[in-house]
Amino acid sequence: MSSSSPEIIQRGIEQYHVSFDAMRAFTDARTPDTPDQLWIVEHPPVFTLGLAADLSHVLAPHDIPVIQTDRGGEVTYHGPGQVVIYLLIDLRRKRTETRLFAREFVHTIEQAVIETLAAYNLAGERKSGAPGIYIAEGPWQGAKIAALGLKIRASGCTYHGVSLNVAMDLGPFSWINPCGYEGLATVDMKMLGVDAALPAVQLALAHNLIGRLS
Repeated sequence: MSSSSPEIIQRGIEQYHVSFDAMRAFTDARTPDTPDQLWIVEHPPVFTLGLAADLSHVLAPHDIPVIQTDRGGEVTYHGPGQVVIYLLIDLRRKRTETRLFAREFVHTIEQAVIETLAAYNLAGERKSGAPGIYIAEGPWQGAKIAALGLKIRASGCTYHGVSLNVAMDLGPFSWINPCGYEGLATVDMKMLGVDAALPAVQLALAHNLIGRLS
């Protein structure tokens, strides 16, 4: 692993607002020498709104908090049994022959998710104009299994990141229009027949991200 590889930071179970505040504080304090980091976290139930979010897509939040964020995208749900990895990356930092741009960065994250799913014999795919990863085949073809939302500052520094559904209570997804799409089916690895431990999937995705970012 090269010296430019992001560090993995295990933050455990953490309230969303704590992670959100910490990401912004970390990014505010960055210098050109600050190591990139991947934060692995699991959140108690929360709905988060991206900058493009229409509150009408939150159909019935019940008693789950709804938090406005500064990431891109629409509304999504985070909860127990979901891998969440926040990418605190300086895109202007030269890695190989060039630096990353926003589009390539999104593609890199999505590819790491696809590779992680493939290791569990699950086929994931992109959808044009709809960031995230969707099931590519079988009865759940087209269902969303991973969501993506980022903040990229003018400095080229990023935060927020990616979530992958492993073994969740999927009910709260039916209380919103996920990512602004009415009726979008959402699935997790367990529903697809994969009984995987959350820590194992967390590390698998983190290492696939590092492999593509280093």
